[in-house]
Amino acid sequence: MSEVLIRPMRADDVAAAERLSSEVFLELDRRAHPRDWPEPRARSASHAERWTARTRHLVATDPAGCWAADGPDGALVGFATSLRRDGTWCLATYVVRGDQQGSGLGRRLLDAALEHSRGCLRGMLSSSTDPGAVRRYLVAGFTMHPQMLLRGPVDRGAIPPGTGEKVREGTPADTDLLESVDRARRGSGHGPDHAFLQARCRLLVSDTTTGTGYAYVDDGQVVLLAAQNRRTAARVLWTAVADGPEEQTIGHVTAANAWAIDVGTACRLTLHTSGYLALRGMDPPAPYLHHGSLL
Repeated sequence: MSEVLIRPMRADDVAAAERLSSEVFLELDRRAHPRDWPEPRARSASHAERWTARTRHLVATDPAGCWAADGPDGALVGFATSLRRDGTWCLATYVVRGDQQGSGLGRRLLDAALEHSRGCLRGMLSSSTDPGAVRRYLVAGFTMHPQMLLRGPVDRGAIPPGTGEKVREGTPADTDLLESVDRARRGSGHGPDHAFLQARCRLLVSDTTTGTGYAYVDDGQVVLLAAQNRRTAARVLWTAVADGPEEQTIGHVTAANAWAIDVGTACRLTLHTSGYLALRGMDPPAPYLHHGSLL
């Protein structure tokens, strides 16, 4: 381990980090996916492009939270990317190459990323079920909350009449509104992440006298949703489902967000367990479907 160098991550590390992340998570998926799921596949070119753009964004906005590990031959053997927004620290991605797992490298990388959380009151991360990673998060003071996802073909006949009537397309002018909803739900805004998401995703907004909410939709799937109340959250989610493809996934659902399970069940998606939402200094946000990396 003394020959492994941990250093600040650079923009020119991102391509190698994407390849390593894809390899490691593909293997984790193969170990964990239920028999009735399709065989896991490597990331598509579009997924890889989105991952690369997001990681470059974090290296630029949070250089103190992004760390890389070089092996004796100079090859990338692990990395961790994290961000802090207001008083909330989030771990975006955390990867250790298979032959280095159990060597202590994971702990060293996580400790380096956690330095970026000093002074933060809250912490969030989305975890796989990998026992080694889960143990490290527990030791670091995180509480693990099981996540669920709903997946399958949408029953179009179940979509309520009038869906979409109180939901509009969002614009960058809505950012202050989105930040106020973020702070009410998770205690902090998303800051520069909103501009990043708005450049790549469709933004849906519902702003009525009974409540405000929004969702980012990427490739027909909701990747982040926040609202002042469950009724507004369900309205926005139903709109995204109605406009989405035949096969859909509603992901990152905690027990605190049973309203999303109600929507997914109504349109006949099937419910599965899927890792954990790990939290420190906070309860599971609701109504809220977190972003897997930007949380």
